[in-house]
Amino acid sequence: MLDIVIDRKTYPDRAGAPHLALAGLHLEAAPGEFVCVVGPSGCGKSTLLNVVGGLDRDVDGRVRLGGAPFADSTHDIGFMFQEPRLMPWLTVLDNVLLVTDASPAAQRRARDLLAAMGLADVLDAYPGRLSGGMQRRVALARAFVIEPKLLLMDEPFVSLDVPTANRLRAMLVEQWQRSGATVLFVTHDLREALALADRICFLSAAPGRVVLELPLTLARPRAPDDAAVQALHAELLARHPELLAGLTSEPHEPQDE
Repeated sequence: MLDIVIDRKTYPDRAGAPHLALAGLHLEAAPGEFVCVVGPSGCGKSTLLNVVGGLDRDVDGRVRLGGAPFADSTHDIGFMFQEPRLMPWLTVLDNVLLVTDASPAAQRRARDLLAAMGLADVLDAYPGRLSGGMQRRVALARAFVIEPKLLLMDEPFVSLDVPTANRLRAMLVEQWQRSGATVLFVTHDLREALALADRICFLSAAPGRVVLELPLTLARPRAPDDAAVQALHAELLARHPELLAGLTSEPHEPQDE
């Protein structure tokens, strides 16, 4: 079980004054669960991932996995960010191996992942030769190559065209189901969250805290433009018209769909 408790997280704003980003936030994820985090701009979604991943330790709170502090074991965490963050002087294969020990087993995993993502023919290419969608696939392979217990994803498919984003979402779900990793996926796109998640946690405006949890039972596979996803999207916003602004018309408790 991933257990996140953030009593208080502040950082300096542009004027140097303390900005309270997160407060009173409690979020859990079961082993192998796919949890999406949705909230308004500036509510602390990316800050949350940085805290969970151990990139930001200046926080009043705790992050535990299976009862043990998790931020001290960052080798068990895979990351995928809004930008692919590939090293332009490294080949596709070497970019994936960058986060591993480059052992024969890791080399096999990297090649297998890249092949599964349709990139077997560009292992020796450099990122500058690849399209944006192909670069995201390399980043996705790199996130899974270490066989992480936890995968943190910060709007990884933002700015992609719809067919490319849908293809990457399908690849993500396939690798997640194969690996059994717990996924914490930040997005501003409610349809994307409805298509991917086992459960959605909605955050308030800053200081961010969970104001609504939505377990999902829609059959997989799903896509953002599926009729069932569209219907649930409309129903949810009809019930909570200001949900994407961080407000809910009901007390914070899980809602069954």
